[in-house]
Order: sequence, then structure tokens, then C-alpha cells
Amino acid sequence: MMMVLLGTMAGCVAPSQNGAPVVVERPRTLPPAPRTSTPRPQPAVIASKSRADPALERELFNLWKSFPGKTGIAVKRIDGNWEIGHRIDENFPQQSVSKLWVAMTVLHKVDQGRVSLSDPIRIGPDDLTLFYQPLAKEVAQNGTVTKSVYTLLERALAFSDNTANDALLRHAGGPDAVNDFIRRSRLGKIKFGPGERLMQSQIAGLKWNQDLSKGRKFYTARANLPLERRKQALADYLADPIDGASPGAIVSAFDKLARGKLLSSNSTRLLQSILSRTRSGPNRLKAGVPDGWEFLHKTGTGQILGAVSTGYNDVGIMTAPDGTRYAVAVMLGNTTAPIPERMRLMQSVTRAVARYHRP
Repeated sequence: MMMVLLGTMAGCVAPSQNGAPVVVERPRTLPPAPRTSTPRPQPAVIASKSRADPALERELFNLWKSFPGKTGIAVKRIDGNWEIGHRIDENFPQQSVSKLWVAMTVLHKVDQGRVSLSDPIRIGPDDLTLFYQPLAKEVAQNGTVTKSVYTLLERALAFSDNTANDALLRHAGGPDAVNDFIRRSRLGKIKFGPGERLMQSQIAGLKWNQDLSKGRKFYTARANLPLERRKQALADYLADPIDGASPGAIVSAFDKLARGKLLSSNSTRLLQSILSRTRSGPNRLKAGVPDGWEFLHKTGTGQILGAVSTGYNDVGIMTAPDGTRYAVAVMLGNTTAPIPERMRLMQSVTRAVARYHRP
């Protein structure tokens, strides 16, 4: 029994130098380390038909936030599922952007066979308006002029001639006909005002009479008004623009137009062709569109009182070389920023859209 015990202990002790037993500890077996799952890197969000690039959203937000005044920005990928922007559902003064709806109303009637592009329209001294109207010079030289519907569409859109637009408005059936087209087409938050003469005189605090269309008489009459009256009239207009529209509604309307949901294919091509030749605003949205892209647009510019500018707009469609289309609207309700800064804002928007474009 003693031998067995000594044999057993021999595996557990070793003699020391003085002969005393020393216990030797066997190394312990450590339990396995708990498994830890390494987090997998999340895939980056990539711009697509269904999602805008977050970097584009951040850039547009920074542009919008840093610009003085009331600013609206909307970008919509046509044939896609996303729309981004800021103040996209608020009303902004359209000014000459509203010429789009007059042209669409006329072309809708062309599609119905109720109007022809060759219809002659007579324009005389009683038909003149104010501000930019090159037709006034022809009327002054000839007494009256006759232009076709097609010519007036070109003059109203590509050159933003106010008299051409008002002539088309009369031929289309007046403001009620335009607002009816907007409503039936379900274009959303878009209103059309009473036409250039009545609207611009109301914004200035004046009552329209035809004598104001001659020379500089409108400017003189406006300058002779008490300043407080002008300020109040302008404030009333900005608070509830009679021609108000939201940036979101405008890009959605462009989306419908581009997809052939508003007009016939012939009228759609005609309208887009004219808008691609727009002369106004070459340094607004257009200046930020890269080479190789196509662009069509319509500008709008309102009245100025002191340091405040109103209704400074540009809206359009930019098309990438691969055919992808974006509807873009930048609308300044009011701002004290100088013109070069307004232009840089607009250029920055189209430049950003192109930079973050993915097929």
C-alpha cells in the first residue's frame, strides 16, 4: 500500500536540493476564448433609379442653407423613384416660368384640333404689355403685326417676350383656360395669374391702364408711388403669389412632360425643342451643366425694390450622355444676394447633379 502511494506521489513531486519534496503544478488548460463576431462593413449607398446619392442630398442642403432669402430647390430623377430638395412644397413666385403653362395649354388645344400652329394672331398697340417685349418695336414700326401660333411660342419661350405670351394667352382662352389645363392635368401646386399686364402692375402697387405699355411710362408711374405703398404691394404678393408654384410641382410637371403624359409626342418634341433654344439665363442653371449633357429650361425674373429681388428662377431638364434625365428647379422667392451669387447657386445645383449621376 505504501509503495502504491509513493508511486502515485512520484508523479506529483520532485526532490529539492535538500531532499524535501517539492510540488510541481501541471499547467492548467485554459477554457477557449469566447467567439467574437467581427462586424461586417456596411455597403455604401449608391445612387440609382430608386435612391439619390446621400452626398448629393448633403451638398444641396448646404447650398440651400447658406443662401440668403427664401430659396426652393427640387431635383427629380425622371423615370426614377426619387425626388429631393428643400421647400419643395412651398409656393414661390413663378414670373416668366408661368409661360410654360400657357404654351402647354395652347399645344393641348393643338392636339385636340381646336388650335393650329399656323393660326394667325393679330397684335396691335392695345395688345402690348410691359418689361421685355421685342414685339413692341415691330408694332411701333408697322402699327399692327400678324404672327403665327408657332412663331409666338418661339418668341414667348425662347425669348421670353411678354407680349407674345399674352397674345397666346388670349388665343388659348385666357387665364381660366390655363388654370383648367393645370387642374385637369393634375399638376399640383401651380397657379396661373391674370397675365403680365395686370399681374405686374398689381405687384408694383399700380392699377393697369394701356398707356403704361408705352415707352418708360410704367417705370415712371411706379417710381412716383409712395415707397410704403410699393413695399406693401410687394409684401402682399410675396406672401401669397398670384402666380405661385412649388418647386416640387414644377419638377413633377417636367417629369410628366418628358414621359409624354401631358401632350402628344409631336407637341412634346416641339415644346422641348423650343426650350432647348432658350436665350435667357445662360449663366443660371445652364452654366453648371457639363459638356456632353443636353439642357432645356425656362427662366423667370421678378421686380426689384431696393436691395430685394423677387422671383429669380430657372427650371428645366438636364439629360446625361447615357440618356438619364433630371428635372431641376431653383426658385428664389426673395433675396438680397447680388446677381453673380444667385447664378453661382444655380450653377452649383446642376453641377452637383451631374457629379453624383449614376446610370
